[in-house]
Amino acid sequence: MCGIAGILQFNSSVPPGMIRRMTEAMAHRGPDAMSFFEEEGLAFGHRRLSIIDLSTAANQPFADHSGRYVIVFNGEIYNYREVKQQLPDYPFHTTSDTEVLLAAYLKWGERCLERMRGMFAFAVWDRNAKELFIARDGMGVKPLYYYQDNDRLIFASEIRAILSTGAMTKRLNPGALLDYFSYQSVTSPDSLIEGVSQLEAGTWMRWKGKKTESKRYWDVARNAVDFDMADHAAVKKQINHLMLQSIRRRLVSDVPVGAFLSGGIDSSVVVGLMAEAGPDRPNTFNIAFEEKEFDESHYAEIIAKKFNTNHTRLLLKPADFLDELQNALDAMDTPSGDGVNTYVVSKAIRKNGMTVALSGVGGDELFAGYPIFNQYLGLKGKNFLWGLPPAIRKMAAGLLPGSSRGRQGRIKQLLQSSSSSIEDLYPVFRQLLSPSLIRELTTLAPGKTFTTAVQQELARRRDCIGLLPLLSQVSVAEYLGYTQHTLLKDTDQMSMAVSLEVREPFFDLDLVSFVLAIPDSLKRPVYPKSLLVESLKPLLPDEVVHRKKQGFLFPWNVWLKNELRPFCEERINHAARRPFIDGAKLTDYWKKFLAGDDSIRWGEIWLFVVLEYWLEKNGIE
Repeated sequence: MCGIAGILQFNSSVPPGMIRRMTEAMAHRGPDAMSFFEEEGLAFGHRRLSIIDLSTAANQPFADHSGRYVIVFNGEIYNYREVKQQLPDYPFHTTSDTEVLLAAYLKWGERCLERMRGMFAFAVWDRNAKELFIARDGMGVKPLYYYQDNDRLIFASEIRAILSTGAMTKRLNPGALLDYFSYQSVTSPDSLIEGVSQLEAGTWMRWKGKKTESKRYWDVARNAVDFDMADHAAVKKQINHLMLQSIRRRLVSDVPVGAFLSGGIDSSVVVGLMAEAGPDRPNTFNIAFEEKEFDESHYAEIIAKKFNTNHTRLLLKPADFLDELQNALDAMDTPSGDGVNTYVVSKAIRKNGMTVALSGVGGDELFAGYPIFNQYLGLKGKNFLWGLPPAIRKMAAGLLPGSSRGRQGRIKQLLQSSSSSIEDLYPVFRQLLSPSLIRELTTLAPGKTFTTAVQQELARRRDCIGLLPLLSQVSVAEYLGYTQHTLLKDTDQMSMAVSLEVREPFFDLDLVSFVLAIPDSLKRPVYPKSLLVESLKPLLPDEVVHRKKQGFLFPWNVWLKNELRPFCEERINHAARRPFIDGAKLTDYWKKFLAGDDSIRWGEIWLFVVLEYWLEKNGIE
């Protein structure tokens, strides 16, 4: 796990010191080594967090045996040993996955990506052809941003590294703000900085001079699976096999591997399969609280005892999260209304000696664990409703009592949706601020309807998504929306801020492809994630499977009105002066929140606070 940076000049030399500034801006991503490669028109920089082949011979930028090709690589190729066996003619001189990835690219070109199972973003420079190739993993676990103008191409693992070059004006991208206020993140290929793009998941790009070509080589919505789904026993057996395979892949490491253990189904599955897959006792970590309403450590200890793990109970107080808030906000490469929890937990595990940790994140998306899965099925089942003319449904929504905000407002929006398709319903399920509230508090879309990038992305993939089972349609929407652009992005930026590599077994490409093909009749949960649990029986004890879900339910609503009030108020007042904000409406909204208006959620306020903090910290116009 590392941080990568690169500059390709089209008609001149790389400005002195530019690649060093980029690389130093990501020091947290790789404390073990910093190295550079520079020649006429091209510069690579790399920060290393040593995981596989700890020797200096595996440091990057890394050249092939001929010296023609140079690579910078962030991530892990979990099946690199299997791929290496397919390259018997290459003269390897390290045991690193970096060298295997480069050798595979030399032999198969961009087709090498079809063989890779891992999380990655990398760039290869062909010194003879003066050609640059970049690529990102299929699920978008590892980030990669780029900026291009008439003079140069700049890419990096983080936006702040690109901004450190001074090559562009630090100007906010107003078009991306609609996505941010709707979903607390920005959908690729856009970013919040004008001119800076995200390389899309499962995509590669190639530059030769200014000429560019690109291709999506893996698409979560387009993966045919040849399997008899009518044989339920065989389906469960295959899930068991693929889950165990995914865990085994993610145990590949030359440093100790730990695991987050909350005591919930997903993290317990990961730990149980770690015990089955590896010869060593798993290292597990649980965040415990004195307050019973937060604490799940009892269930974590049940799992730790069952699988004989090296278990560490890390006792934290809610106040510890407040104490770390400034550090967590500083860690954000891109603003997010979420992620503070991930930062604090990652930091605690890193302090206890771990460099790599497995996480159960992704289980809900794959095995229909969120309420929106059943909500979508319920709405799709109301055929009479969608048979009514839109005008009638709009009238019915207007007659419903209650506020246009919160749950009641969401129901009204769903009634007015153009159809019951996933592209129309999912964006409503996941939004934080409704379109009407965005129009009220900002100047971004005055007096008109708008579509977010999430809606547009789902619409572009309408035909292939429509072929999937209904529950899988929600999973794909999650992958293209909240999961990739908030959940995975927060996991990466918050864990890498403390130099911890997090691996997510539920995002394995083979596992995801198979489970998305399973029909609703088998996947629909009888109890939480029942298909996953039944496929792995008797792995988990019943008291863990059927317990009430708790999670991090900290009193942010109270904190914003008390301990965090001065901090929030200052940010709100500054945000109110931004040209894209209706300052009077925002400050009035803040005062109503402080006065106890129950229709205003703390998360709505927090979006503005975090954005303003990020804009100020990074000097964004």
